[in-house]
Amino acid sequence: MLMSTQANRYAHQLLTARADAQQIPCLTKDDNLSIADGYDVAKCIVDIRTAQGETPIGRKIGFTNRRIWPNYGEREPISAPIWAHMYDDTVRYSEDNHGLQDLTGAVQPRIEPEIVFKLAKAPPKDATLEDIAECIEWMAHGFELVVCPFADWKFEAADAVAAFGFHGALILGEPHVLSSATRSHLADILTAASVSLSYSEGEEFRLHSAGFGSNVLDSPVHALLNLHQTLQTQPQFAPLAAGEIIATGTLTDAYPVKPGQTWSTAFSGVALPGLTLSFV
Repeated sequence: MLMSTQANRYAHQLLTARADAQQIPCLTKDDNLSIADGYDVAKCIVDIRTAQGETPIGRKIGFTNRRIWPNYGEREPISAPIWAHMYDDTVRYSEDNHGLQDLTGAVQPRIEPEIVFKLAKAPPKDATLEDIAECIEWMAHGFELVVCPFADWKFEAADAVAAFGFHGALILGEPHVLSSATRSHLADILTAASVSLSYSEGEEFRLHSAGFGSNVLDSPVHALLNLHQTLQTQPQFAPLAAGEIIATGTLTDAYPVKPGQTWSTAFSGVALPGLTLSFV
């Protein structure tokens, strides 16, 4: 466990880098930090951001896509999901499933297409997969903009945990309120769902990649359950609560973006509209 003064120092380094849109060396470069140490830094960060007036409104789950684990981590590949808080000033809704995002101040930005949930109630402590699904009020498609203060996106898992889980912003499409019948089969529905991701730097869109719900810990509902179980081992953080918005992790890899690009998605196997996001 980190000394509180050291965790606080790392927290301020990361917050300063975010404010100044600068890159910094990995925290693990000269310090052998554990995942638990990373969450100590994350706790300092949420306390500081809350004191400064930001309001946590949910969580983002990172590295739920097992297919991309080997692509990240320098000394050791990423081998488990992580999570971080999202805030009232980092989450917003698109208009008619079209959004515009300013990349000013975004360090090494990348885009991730995700399934997002809003909780209607807090899950019971010993929740099953079915219990977790029953707690979901709505689902939506979202684009998460992830940013990284470490050069060339090279880092260890503890760095990612500390650095806001790399959360920059979440742009949400139209929410779809779930029926009881849909909730009872939601995990299977999302396992079988797929998304195509296209982009344009002019008028013509090109298919870039595809992703599947099964990539996300077998289903985004499984990812939500994993987060719920993880939080029970972290008493320093509040458990999941009614009203929280949960971004469950990318269906594809995370791809670099730049001003002038427009990215668009289309779904198959699930009744969600695609989302179009332009960068300036």
